[in-house]
Amino acid sequence: MAITLHLCRIPPRTDLFSSHSLAGGPCFRSRSSLSVKCSGDAAAVESDFDAKVFRKNLTRSKNYNRRGFGHKEETLELMNREYTSDIIKKLKENGFEYTWGTVTVKLAEAYGFCWGVERAVQIAYEARKQFPDERIWITNEIIHNPTVNKRLEEMEVKNIPIEEGRKQFEVVDKGDVVILPAFGAAVDEMLSLSERNVQIVDTTCPWVSKVWNTVEKHKKGDYTSIIHGKYAHEETVATASFAGKYVIVKNMDEARYVCDYILGGELDGSSSTREAFLEKFKKAISPEFDPDRDLIKCGIANQTTMLKGETEDIGKLVEKTMMQKYGVENVNDHFVSFNTICDATQERQDAMYKLVEEKLDLLLVVGGWNSSNTSHLQEIAELRGIPSYWIDSEQRIGPGNRIAYKLNHGELVEKENWLPAGPVTIGVTSGASTPDKVVEDALTKVFDIKREEALQLT
Repeated sequence: MAITLHLCRIPPRTDLFSSHSLAGGPCFRSRSSLSVKCSGDAAAVESDFDAKVFRKNLTRSKNYNRRGFGHKEETLELMNREYTSDIIKKLKENGFEYTWGTVTVKLAEAYGFCWGVERAVQIAYEARKQFPDERIWITNEIIHNPTVNKRLEEMEVKNIPIEEGRKQFEVVDKGDVVILPAFGAAVDEMLSLSERNVQIVDTTCPWVSKVWNTVEKHKKGDYTSIIHGKYAHEETVATASFAGKYVIVKNMDEARYVCDYILGGELDGSSSTREAFLEKFKKAISPEFDPDRDLIKCGIANQTTMLKGETEDIGKLVEKTMMQKYGVENVNDHFVSFNTICDATQERQDAMYKLVEEKLDLLLVVGGWNSSNTSHLQEIAELRGIPSYWIDSEQRIGPGNRIAYKLNHGELVEKENWLPAGPVTIGVTSGASTPDKVVEDALTKVFDIKREEALQLT
């Protein structure tokens, strides 16, 4: 979901900023009011506001929880009943390959729910158990999976409404519970919630928090963060709000443009004037960004769900650019890099690269259509040239031998007779937000089509 944020002014809570903070030690003292600014979709606060101190003190407040409420065992048991799969279990027990009738399924060795996603959903379930009668809100989808999000809706976890691109936090009352999703939340949203004296349940993935710490280090060293991500993605919006100066690049082409600008057009000539740069990245830069001033010292960060190899290549390109611009001996004064690639994302991508080397008739990629990490699994399949079908649920299959699926770049395609006649070998993977049960439901549809085919031949 792409959220456009607007300028808002929030009177700060003195207990989160004063020198007599919850920690008991010295920390940032705010002014009488605090201005939160947004550029396009990426939020940022004024430069004299210490987001790290604010977040640290917020996590220590009595109304904040990120560890659950002691109901882990029973909520995990409920999740297992709702989301696990006998078909996936059978595949894992047989070396990730099994044949049902004329259908052979080869499952990627790393797939589906990652630890951070399972943790986020489990804590959300705990929140409902802990607060059975309170109103519970969530600032964005907990994860990018329609099945899980629908289940939370059934549990009366409500999305904060949006009007004209602005979240209506006014609906949240004192005593309500607000869940921060696995992607995290932007600083201005945390500020707004801290003022409303609500119970905050934070399910932010620790890998996302790690990226926030990285951009904080960039800011402390006066480096501009080059963030490899999608500027409207919830995670990147949150990460940018913790950064100082930043520019968000979606892919290698945009990274080359930035590096070409740094080198004055001597990389590949793709860049142009300062005005053209600002127009190109107008929704993906920090307020008052000046490419002539703010690209002298750069650090790399990423949206954790981006393609691992591309993030690494962007980092190498920026490092090489700084070497060319300032000399090898001075590169450490102009470039810094910390590893922020999520282990789970990397494992699923590595498993997909291995799977596409198998002898397959087609691939089935299962995951939310707004899931960034799933889109990159589909991208790997498309680059390999194997017919690949990205679906978000079993409802995209049928009626009959028909499928509606998405391509990596977002185009929705419908296809008749997508399953070839006769024996078929299908490679299967799923995004980090996808429960095993969703994959099982899709494969059951496949088995039904092939069973009907067999009946017609008899």
